[in-house]
Amino acid sequence: MQIVIQDVLDAAEVKRARAAIAKAKFVDGRETAGWAAKGVKRNEQASALDATLDPIRKLVTDRIAKNSLFAMAVRAKQLSPLLFSRYKGEMHYGSHVDDAIMQGMRVDISFTLFLADPSKYDGGELVIESTSGEETFKLEAGSMIVYPATTLHRVEPVTRGERIAAVGWARSFIRDPAQRELLFDLDTARRVVFERDGKSPAFDLMSKSLANLVRMWADD
Repeated sequence: MQIVIQDVLDAAEVKRARAAIAKAKFVDGRETAGWAAKGVKRNEQASALDATLDPIRKLVTDRIAKNSLFAMAVRAKQLSPLLFSRYKGEMHYGSHVDDAIMQGMRVDISFTLFLADPSKYDGGELVIESTSGEETFKLEAGSMIVYPATTLHRVEPVTRGERIAAVGWARSFIRDPAQRELLFDLDTARRVVFERDGKSPAFDLMSKSLANLVRMWADD
């Protein structure tokens, strides 16, 4: 399941993040790529050793973790440290799949939080490949795309301006993506029922089913 989440950061938070990132030390993005991805990765990443970015990493991580739609879709057990990436001057990231294990954590879900105004750069689309074709994403600053880490994906060359984004990964309590989608749909439906009818017998039964399915499937 892929899901776009809008307004993870508000305009003031986006501005604050961009200001901090503009002052950060950047390094070759290949330093964090696997051996195969190094051949197709051409971008820059803010140095993980740059402590000046710690407040922004904390802010963005907090906003992501506390976003209700993200929580429903991902059911995260653990989040990776965020990476801030920058693309300019034809930089790109060719087709690749994310590593299954990162820093000792199994990776189930990938996410990209866009931080640059899309009108300020050309190219830089995130393209997610699947058996049904390709989907392209270039979102407003502060919005995020969440997608399975099992997919092949790429970032198109940036031909004007700069593409700035925060990227990260999650380990989910629910390992199977089909089960995660079923839980997301059921949780969405029960919230609709609650908004329409309040706490009703139908809501209680759906809540019971949701809780027991999580209990059945959770990988804790």
